[in-house]
Amino acid sequence: QVQLVESGGGLVQPGGSLRLSCAASGSIFSINAMGWFRQAPGKEREFVATISRSGATVYYADSVQGRFTISRDNAKNTVYLQMNSLKPEDTAVYYCATGGSGAGTLSRGGDYWGQGTQVTVSS
Repeated sequence: QVQLVESGGGLVQPGGSLRLSCAASGSIFSINAMGWFRQAPGKEREFVATISRSGATVYYADSVQGRFTISRDNAKNTVYLQMNSLKPEDTAVYYCATGGSGAGTLSRGGDYWGQGTQVTVSS
């Protein structure tokens, strides 16, 4: 089993920045790609970004391309999401995900999920 714990969410004004972190523990040998999804109130969960085990391959949703950056530190079993130029439509609960498959497969859903961290962008 893999446990994922997100942190770094909060309240920010439009145009501001936040950095989310997700630390993995447990059966970390099961981890390949890692990534982020988000879910706004009344909407379905959607893909945000994924990254391969080596970090060589990344995928982004069109809505965040150029504003968000995903990275990982395998020594810390941690994945990050740097969010810049935040917009009110970025408001959502952000979930960390991982699994045994690659970044492309993970973009369609993960095997393990974190509890989520709230990001609110308002003015």
